[in-house]
Amino acid sequence: MDITLRLAWRNLWRQPRRTWLTTGAMVFSNVLLVFMISLQFGMYGLMIENTLKMLTGHLQVQAPGYKDEQKIRQVVPDISALAGSLRAELDSDRIAARATAFALASSADRSYGVQVFGVEPAYEPAVSSLPGLVREGRFLNDPGAAEIVIGRVLARNLRVAPGDELTLLGSGRDGSFAAAVATVVGIYESGIADMDRALAQLPLGFFQDVFTMQGAGHQIVLEAESLNAVPELHARVETSLPVGEDLVVHDWDSLQAGLKQMIQADISSAFFMYAVLVVLVAFSVLNTQLMSVLERTREFGIVMALGLTPARLGRLVMLETAMMGVIGLLLGALLGGAITWWFSVHGFTYPGLEELSSMLNLPDRMYPRVTLASVLIGPAVVFLFTLLSALYPAFRLRRLEPVEAMRAV
Repeated sequence: MDITLRLAWRNLWRQPRRTWLTTGAMVFSNVLLVFMISLQFGMYGLMIENTLKMLTGHLQVQAPGYKDEQKIRQVVPDISALAGSLRAELDSDRIAARATAFALASSADRSYGVQVFGVEPAYEPAVSSLPGLVREGRFLNDPGAAEIVIGRVLARNLRVAPGDELTLLGSGRDGSFAAAVATVVGIYESGIADMDRALAQLPLGFFQDVFTMQGAGHQIVLEAESLNAVPELHARVETSLPVGEDLVVHDWDSLQAGLKQMIQADISSAFFMYAVLVVLVAFSVLNTQLMSVLERTREFGIVMALGLTPARLGRLVMLETAMMGVIGLLLGALLGGAITWWFSVHGFTYPGLEELSSMLNLPDRMYPRVTLASVLIGPAVVFLFTLLSALYPAFRLRRLEPVEAMRAV
């Protein structure tokens, strides 16, 4: 085996330029794969975090059945007190109570249906990015004030501005008629037209008075330190809920089931493009090894006449390919990992990203997520396809006849 290794290494460098060109293609593809996969994972994390930060949160405490039916009668009793006890129990301020209902919002000129959220002004900014998206006026600051924050599209449709009044008409928790007049104090712009058209926020205390909630609400929203910390927080919340209360805890995956499916679809399309890159590299290796075999046909005929079996020659070709693949894997993974790590620390941007980020209240730089999997998946697949590409030249040797091979020019 030692002789075979030395022979394979010597044969690999008979044509150093060709070997380095092929290995360089492997290194380049590995660096590109490491960076793109790491960036993709980082973007998915950013996508999930910002989608959840808009309204959903990482976890929500709700009444059973509310997630699917969203009836105003499916409530969490004394929701503000429960949210306060969870903040104390979990030692976190990233917990906020909410209530929601549907109402008709009317200005002097027009009327539109909206979904109204009652929120805790002091804690809502910790679990939602919407308060930071207020472009005109301000966010809510008094839990009992008759104030309302609406979206840009709804403000345009109703022809109102900060300081104008809106009339809200709806149904209370007990089936009674709910009506109130609230002053527009802020107009937000999320960049999502449907949200800007149909979502408004009131102080929770004012909401509970208008819709006869009797201190109840519908959601307690919780933010974890990160997505990886969600399972632990989920378990702690379940143990912290009052005994005997009929409440359930939902994580972000069940609250936003379509989000994971969208990411899976994007992964499938991205990996198709990665597969094209890997196949191109495999054909490059196939070309290199096939040329190497053709150049050494007469040499192979001589050693076969001396007793060397075609199977051993095939293993020699595979070993040469494996050596070249290992060089490409190690250099590509190390170089790709180093470049990606630098960008994961410092981030990167491109023209227009800062303006878009400020508009949507997002980070102004992108950060790849470097993990052992993101560094090794791409190079490992390239290495595997490199070995597969050498199978044809190796099997071709099995049909080689010593006499005909020695006559080859």
